[in-house]
Amino acid sequence: MTLFDELAEKIGDDQWEEWKKRVLDAKEEVAAFVASRRPGRGAEVLDWFQGSFNFCLQIMYNDGTPDAIIRFPGPGHTTFRDEKIVNEVQVIQFLQENTTIPVPRLISWGLTEDSPQHFGPFIISDFVEGVHLSDILRDPADKKRLYLNPQIDGEILDNVFSQIADITLQLYKFNFDHIGAISKASSTGSWSVTKRPLTYSMNELATTAFYPVDKFPTAPFASAGEYFRSLVSEQKTHLWTQRNLCGSPVEAHDRYISRHLFAQLVDRHCINDRGPFKIFCDDFRPQNILVDPTTLRIKAVLDLEFTNAMPSQYASEPPWWLLLVGPDSYLLRNRTIKEFVEAYEPRLEQFLQAMERAEKAREGLDGEKPLSCLMRESWATKRFWFNYAARKPFDVEILFDSCMKEGSAGVESLDEEARAGLEPFVEMKMKQLKAYDNECAKSL
Repeated sequence: MTLFDELAEKIGDDQWEEWKKRVLDAKEEVAAFVASRRPGRGAEVLDWFQGSFNFCLQIMYNDGTPDAIIRFPGPGHTTFRDEKIVNEVQVIQFLQENTTIPVPRLISWGLTEDSPQHFGPFIISDFVEGVHLSDILRDPADKKRLYLNPQIDGEILDNVFSQIADITLQLYKFNFDHIGAISKASSTGSWSVTKRPLTYSMNELATTAFYPVDKFPTAPFASAGEYFRSLVSEQKTHLWTQRNLCGSPVEAHDRYISRHLFAQLVDRHCINDRGPFKIFCDDFRPQNILVDPTTLRIKAVLDLEFTNAMPSQYASEPPWWLLLVGPDSYLLRNRTIKEFVEAYEPRLEQFLQAMERAEKAREGLDGEKPLSCLMRESWATKRFWFNYAARKPFDVEILFDSCMKEGSAGVESLDEEARAGLEPFVEMKMKQLKAYDNECAKSL
């Protein structure tokens, strides 16, 4: 499994901690700012908490009105912060206008220039009481790591899966003609794709790998094939630029071949090339869902950042999170893809049965193949693995080698230009690694 660039991580963590301290030192100012955006008599910070990308403060009003929450994406852990907030606000408004998916009521939002002390762009919303669904479903025997409870009551999963299947169906019914961030036209009130897709993997590359951000896409995509070719180009740029990505000549050799072979799969696994394109959230998972702990009714879907109109095959693949973590996390914890599949397939069948019930309740999508059938097809054809690897720039090789590689395909399967580039690439990566190790020895 790939490690992040430790130097990039340290720089990011230091930025985050310094910035977080500044925010906490200004709690009274932040509370007054929130009160100015949602009038109420007297307000104070009741609590704070953080996630991977965001820092949140819960604001309590002294007049008994409901609490609010202000959420800032933090520097060091998030890049393109203003763009991220603008995109997420548009998605929240779209869902509130067009679906029954529960999202916290949006009170106010703004860019960095609008925030106190220019802490960063922000979203202010109602505070929703509830527990994270992952806390209900996780294995209580493992306090440190997140896994689905192997003894989980089937009725609990049926309850949860049925609600999430309904959410998935609601999202799937919307069609867009480009791949990218959605927004609403002020003149017509219609929704369309107007900007590039800002994704989870882009943020991860920018904050943990020193990826050259000027190489990211700058505009929407008109076809799925064009988008996937952009992703494999991004993966190759990552391979060339992250200095500690290859720990030995053998690893450099193998990673080079695997990434080039993965790129050859685009034409095989790309479907619905010209759309329609569907709404997809990279980070939609039980950790970002709040439920009533007694009834398990979903009360809020959180953290809709990195939601875009994407290739339809993303929205029609089985959920990767049915075990709470994806296959890359299994590998990181010294488990195998085989172990993942053995644990995943029974839960997949249970989820698909819930999807079939939800389709029957909603009478499906007119003229389209049922989403449950598309999900079964995605798993059977291994398109699931292609889609997942396309979104996982740090783990492309092991996912390809474990799940998609055919026979003993190797360097002989590359074109002449790629074969010629292999030896110089390995030499370059070893020079990079030496320089990186020397810098780490001085800095860490």
